[in-house]
Amino acid sequence: MRVLTRVGLASIGLLHILIGVIALAVAFGAGGNADQSGALQAIAAAPGGVFVLWLIVVGLIVLAIWQILVAITARSAGTTALEIIKSVVYAGLAALTISIATGGGHNSSSTEKSLSAKLLGLPGGVFVLALVGIVIAVVGIGFLRNGITHRFERDLKLPPDRWAGTITVLGRVGYIAKGVALLLVGGLVIAGAITFDPSKAAGLDGSLKALASVPFGVFLLVAIALGLLAYGLFWCVRAVRARL
Repeated sequence: MRVLTRVGLASIGLLHILIGVIALAVAFGAGGNADQSGALQAIAAAPGGVFVLWLIVVGLIVLAIWQILVAITARSAGTTALEIIKSVVYAGLAALTISIATGGGHNSSSTEKSLSAKLLGLPGGVFVLALVGIVIAVVGIGFLRNGITHRFERDLKLPPDRWAGTITVLGRVGYIAKGVALLLVGGLVIAGAITFDPSKAAGLDGSLKALASVPFGVFLLVAIALGLLAYGLFWCVRAVRARL
């Protein structure tokens, strides 16, 4: 369980590293989908990539089970709820990976635009879409708080060695960058609800590309991309060094 959980942690890191690389490519005028589906499709296109995808699937499933075990042994209701949410997120990511590993096409931006359009077509759907945007923004604020106040270090359980400082620095930069990215996504989803325009609610990929099109947005996009690279490296090193 511990070995496969570490594979799952490393998988999360690999995906964020690839998203960061794709975001850098977008900043410098290249194409690509800077989100989970784009990162997974990049892996699938590489030699032996399908094998890596199935290894990621196993790791994510075990990681989801691990979070359930952590939730069962948690001492507070808040921690239990948070761990269950994490488990659901990892299980959903595993399902997305299975879809791409089996040859199914998936474009997160198109899917999110389609879902947003359907919501806006329903009675009261605009309020639901706005609520989704608020939730994403709140999660982003949580990431920012964890990065700025170093709260994430409480759960790291790092051995006292030379890697501890490197891991925490990568984590601080990564949490702040991901928080900014999620705030951007949540803000655009809320804007899509207010303006009744589902094209604005395009997820992480659409949000980063929208950022590249505004004055000086490229500089912020590069900063976010580098932060996502740091966040991915944080997960990869944590997968090896952290105690489980």
